[in-house]
Formats: sequence, structure tokens, C-alpha cells
Amino acid sequence: MIMLILEGMPLLYLELAVGQLIRQGSIGAWKTISPYLGGVGIASVVVSFFLCIYYNVINAWAFWYLFHSFQEPLPWSNCPLNNNMSAYIEECEISSPTQYFWYRETINISPSIAHSGGIQWEQAVCLILSWLAVYVCILRGTESTGKVVYVTASLPYLVLLIYLVRGLTLHGAANGLAFMFTPKLDQLANPKTWINAATQIFFSLGLGFGSLIAFASYNEPNNNCERHAIIVSLINSGTSIFASIVTFSIYGFKATYNYENCISRDILLLTNTFDLEEGSITAENLGDMKNYLNATFHQEFSAIVPQIRNCSLEKELSTAVQGTGLAFIVYTEAIKNMEVSQLWSVIYFLMLLMLGLGSMLGNTAAILTPLTDSKFISKHLPKEAVSGLLCFTCCIIGLIFTLESGSYWFDIFNDYSVTLSLLLIVFAEIIGICYVYGLRRFEKDLAIMTGRKLSWYWKIMWGFASPLLIISLFIFYLTDYIMAGTLQYKAWDATLGQLVTKDYPTYALVVIGLLVVAPFCCITVVAIVNIVTSRIKRKENCNTIQT
Repeated sequence: MIMLILEGMPLLYLELAVGQLIRQGSIGAWKTISPYLGGVGIASVVVSFFLCIYYNVINAWAFWYLFHSFQEPLPWSNCPLNNNMSAYIEECEISSPTQYFWYRETINISPSIAHSGGIQWEQAVCLILSWLAVYVCILRGTESTGKVVYVTASLPYLVLLIYLVRGLTLHGAANGLAFMFTPKLDQLANPKTWINAATQIFFSLGLGFGSLIAFASYNEPNNNCERHAIIVSLINSGTSIFASIVTFSIYGFKATYNYENCISRDILLLTNTFDLEEGSITAENLGDMKNYLNATFHQEFSAIVPQIRNCSLEKELSTAVQGTGLAFIVYTEAIKNMEVSQLWSVIYFLMLLMLGLGSMLGNTAAILTPLTDSKFISKHLPKEAVSGLLCFTCCIIGLIFTLESGSYWFDIFNDYSVTLSLLLIVFAEIIGICYVYGLRRFEKDLAIMTGRKLSWYWKIMWGFASPLLIISLFIFYLTDYIMAGTLQYKAWDATLGQLVTKDYPTYALVVIGLLVVAPFCCITVVAIVNIVTSRIKRKENCNTIQT
């Protein structure tokens, strides 16, 4: 909420106002404001392009899971048998059916990023299908996109509402909600908390990508974009909290289910080992019985200690994951334990597809609007051809993520291609408006455009609070990575059935560096070129006058 007030709302209004005022895509808009800022628009397009390349892979995975959701039982409910049909596959037994289906059946992950492996053709087909869906939605430009958004924006709310009712009726949902709403004030001193909050706001509102400027350029000139910025940002954060309640109610069910299963396994182990009467050990007296049996039958108890698990509900709740782990492992594990699990699985992955498709429409608009604004491109190619070329290019490059090592490359793009770049872009936007174009001049333009005077809140946020906070986040971000030392990633170890930490190889670090530096280069190079050319022209003019 703090990041929403200090960053989200002001930056959302800024981008909407710029798009509505200039009535061009991100490149044209910032170039109009100042030739020195032309690189900001290019950087936004580059970041959106990076996002387009990897983000649609999530939709491909969602298609894969959706197609498998019609099976009875769900394919991630149980471990498959080995080739001899004599036992379960060892990798699945030492991990879990949901992890095995994700890491082996879905992405068929390699042991490290160095082992590229071949293209997984099932995933490649799903990726092509995802890009075909995006192309159909953007074929007619903003007209068709606007109609599709009605479905992609409204259907997830309906699904979330259904899941909320179902989630709150699940056993253990209260444990998840209590965990969610219990404050952990020590986390406020952790810079990562603020970086994550900023990342969430930037991603959910679409700040810095250029899509907001692109969409706002189609607004009527007298449109009240200030009101829209406030309403959209509040609805957006409200939706995030609403979705979190749904998530943690289901997560509480999963954690409670695992905890109770753990308790049951320990009770069964102790009952069989010491030949106790059934029902003599319960969840309530398990701790006391362990102490008693250890003191009375120490030798026998010591022999089974490695098999006794340290069951803890708090530990189960604390092992929260995010990203693909939450979407394709945690949720699927919870879904498989629900009644009529196929129905809940189909509904969930349909919602995931709608959310992913909606995000892709914004990402592609951020690229297509500046391209179609170009007179050269619009003169030689129709919109349909430009859209098709974009989708085809991103799809071909995106095949990298269907390799056996594709998941590792996905994590690289997800972790390093956007967050730092967005901080830099939005900082350049605020500095450009307030100190290059001029805040007073921008204020007058807004007053003429909307007929409303700019309030003190926007002036303070744009002029001081937001830039200072972005600089602080930028320092936090760099400090965090410098203190971390060598950049590392999580690799799947099939023999252990879990993720292990490994160092990135040199070529991966080079790619990370290029992803981070590319938007920065766009901003600085364009600014330097304009400074140099303006000085050359000034000298030429002076020489002409003297002559």
C-alpha cells in the first residue's frame, strides 16, 4: 500500500497523462517531450519485447496443464510406474507427484543450464498455440484488443470468486489466512521486501512498459485520466489482496493436509514399531508419547528416529513459493486433493490463460503502437503484417524456453530483464517530465487538456518523493546483488528430488549483463547522440553567422 501511494498511483497518472497529451506510442511521446528522452521510449519497447519473448511460455504451460486436466485421475495425482511396472519411478517417489509432473513430464528439465538438451515438441506446439491466440486477439489492433479484454479481465474475477467460496470451505483455510494477515514487522527492515513490493506494483499496473502510454494515446483529449489512475490503481491493489486471500486459503488447506498426513505417518510408525493399541497415540499427545517411548525404549526408539518427521504446520506454511512454483506445483497439489478435482483444475488453468493472455495484449500493444506510429513501417506494411511479424519473431526466439534447459533461461529473463530496467525507465520518465520538460509546463498542459488544476499530491510525488524512493530502491537492488556475490540459480537434481543451488556459467552471466544493460544503453546512447548533434549544429550555425 505504501508503494502504491508513493510510486504506483503517481506513475500511473503520469504515463496516462503523457499518452493522452501527446497521442503517440512510447517512442514518439518521449521524443516529442524532448529529443534527449527518445531513448526512454525505445527502452520501454525493448523491455516489453523481452517480456513478450518469455512471458507467453507461461500460457504454453497453462495450455499443457489444461489439456491434461480432463484426465481421470489427474496425471499429477500419483507417481507413474517404472518400465518394469514393478514400482514407482524413483525420482517421483523421492520428490512428489506434482513436482515430478512439472519437472519431468512438463518441462523435462536438464540437470543444469549447461545441458541444453533438445526442444520439447509438446511444449513447442503449446507455445505456437499461445502465439496464435495472441495474434488472433491483436489482429485488428485496439478494436479487437478492447473486445478481448472484456473477457480476459472479467472471467478471472468470476473464477476467483468461485475459488474464494471453495477455498474458504476447505479444511485448514483459516490457518492460511491467519498466516497471511499476521504482521511480520521485521520484514520492513529487509530491502528485498520493498523491492518485491515495487516489482509487484510495476508489473500489476504495467508501469514503464509503454503499454499505458500506448493505450492512453487513444483516449479523448478531455478524458479525466486522473480519476482513472486513482480508480484503476485502487482496484488493481484490491484485486491483488483479494487474489491473495484466495491463494492463502487454498495454501492453508495444502499445508494443513500435508501437516496432518505427516502426523498420521508418525503415529502409524510408532504404533506399529512398539505394538501399541490403535488410538493410543493422537495428534494431541504425540509429543508426550515420543518423549515417553524414547525414555522407556531408548534403543528401539533411536533406531526409528531417522524415519520420524519433524511435523510443523508453521514450517509447512512458511515454505511459500512464488512464480511458476506457486502456479504449477502448489496449486496443482492442492487441486488434486479437492473433490471433483478435474473441474477445479480446468477452471483454474482457464483463469491462468485469461490472465496471461490479457498481459500479453498489453505487452504487444506497447511494441505495436510505436511501430505503427512510424510512417515508414505503416506505409510499407499493414497492421496485420506487423502484428504477425512480431508474433512470429517472439515465437521463434521463445523456442529457447522449450529446451530441456529452457526453465533456467526463463528464470534469467524473469529475474534480470525487467525489474532493474523498469526502475531506470520510470526514473527517467519522472526526471524527464519534472526537470527536462518542466513540471509547471506539464501542469499547464494538463490544465488545458482536462480543465482541472493539478493537486499538491501529484506535484510532491512527481517532484520529490517518487524519484527519491526509486533511487533508494535502485541502491537496495544493486547492494543486494553485490552482497550476494556470484549470481546463482536453482537446478533440479533428479537423484535428490529437489532443487540445488549452482553458479551461473560465464555465458549466462554475459546474457544477464546484456539484458540489464540494453535498456540503459538505449536511454544514454540516444541522449548522447542528440547532445552531440545539437552541439555540431550550434557550431555550424555560429560559423555561418560569423561568415
